[in-house]
Amino acid sequence: MKLIQSRDNPLFKHLRALVEDARYRREQAASLLDGDHLLRAALDAGIAPRRVVLGARAQTQELVTALLERLPPSCELLELSDALLRQLSPVETPSGVLAEIALPVPAAVSFAGATGDILLLEGVQDAGNLGTLLRTAAAAGIQQVFLSAQCAQAWSPKVLRAGMGAHFVLQIHEHVALDELLAQWPGEILATALDPRAENLFAIDLRPPVAWMFGSEGRGLSAGVLACATRLAQIPMASGTESLNVAAAAAICLFEQRRQRSQ
Repeated sequence: MKLIQSRDNPLFKHLRALVEDARYRREQAASLLDGDHLLRAALDAGIAPRRVVLGARAQTQELVTALLERLPPSCELLELSDALLRQLSPVETPSGVLAEIALPVPAAVSFAGATGDILLLEGVQDAGNLGTLLRTAAAAGIQQVFLSAQCAQAWSPKVLRAGMGAHFVLQIHEHVALDELLAQWPGEILATALDPRAENLFAIDLRPPVAWMFGSEGRGLSAGVLACATRLAQIPMASGTESLNVAAAAAICLFEQRRQRSQ
């Protein structure tokens, strides 16, 4: 196992750029997983990391040892000092396990004979919100997620951490022209909106396939994308409240749909 102790080391600079620089991640088609949970989720999904980075303490942990036994021979193992690990991890107390992965290429989009739902996100820029939305989508059984160019980068380390492994069970398409994509969708297109035309979410039949649309934290959906909706829904809330966090709103909608289908 190669030991890296200097921040001037080219490999360390590469890893730090994967953490900090979205353009560099795109150029390298790679990102960095933080924590043994994400590494396990990647391995379970058949994704082989390019390299795994360990702190000294992590190497003695049983969980980590078991994960190392699952790595392919081509995977490079590196050891970093605690000081350097802290520069790479987005949390105050690093887990001591990092893994570089190649970004998966999503399959071609086809809605022919669509029987499932899709999720479209426009301008969601907060990494925590985006990761939570992806995690919620996976838990609700959605398989395809489409992000506009204005969204945060789905495969950034912070979004990956918030997603808790959801990335590996989803097909995530980035930089999508949502209005053009929706022109191909054969089913209902739903958006939540504070609009007089919006129907009570709980009164809508959500059992057929739905394209769900959610917009940015501040402005919601743009007028052009909102115009693609075939139906508007409103989540009933207590008087005196105006809106919900986008991730909370999506969770209510997606799990109301699951509730209806379970009956």
